[in-house]
Parts: sequence; C-alpha cells; structure tokens
Amino acid sequence: MTDETEKPKKASRQQVYTLVIEVGRNPNDGLPAKATGAALMIYASGVDEAEAVRETVAILKQADMAPLDVSGYGTLEERLESGDEIAADERELMDRALAENSVIVAQMTPFYD
Repeated sequence: MTDETEKPKKASRQQVYTLVIEVGRNPNDGLPAKATGAALMIYASGVDEAEAVRETVAILKQADMAPLDVSGYGTLEERLESGDEIAADERELMDRALAENSVIVAQMTPFYD
C-alpha cells in the first residue's frame, strides 16, 4: 500500500525561458511608424514557463504594447537538447535575465504589409 500523504515540495528555482511574442499596434508602443506589428524574441526568468509568459505579457502591456501570441521555446537546457545552437551573446543575455530576474528583449522584428 502506498502512502498518500503530501510530498514535500521541491524548492523552486528560477530558469530562463526563450519566448517569441507577436505584438500588434498601440499608440505609443515604440514600433516604427509604418509597422503593422512585430515579433519580439525575449529571454524571461520564471520558476516555470507559464510564470515567465505571465510576467512578460504584463510588462509588455505596461509598455503600451499589444501582445497577441506567445510561442515558448523552453530553457537553455531544453533548447540544447533539441539541437539548437546558442551563441555566446545569447547565453550572456540569458545569464543576465536570470541574475536580474528580468525580461530582456533580445530582438525586435517589425512587420509591414
């Protein structure tokens, strides 16, 4: 017979997740004048991917951006396991996001019609 008592929770540790977030237009969003939106590659820290997404979307909304869609690409370890090559400058940004418990926009690609 198994013991169904509560198991002690594991200590949560922050990790950095790679996210790509598509944004639409909002007044004062900082995107180029003729852009219809943009894709943002972001490194965000969180105890899990859902937290990283929630925090990132909240920050983008505070910056007058209009998040439309989020794609998650996992942690550094998960990306390496799937065969991604991670450049040194990307790793530095990931390390910074972890050290600062922050959201870092690594790249912005505007969309035009």
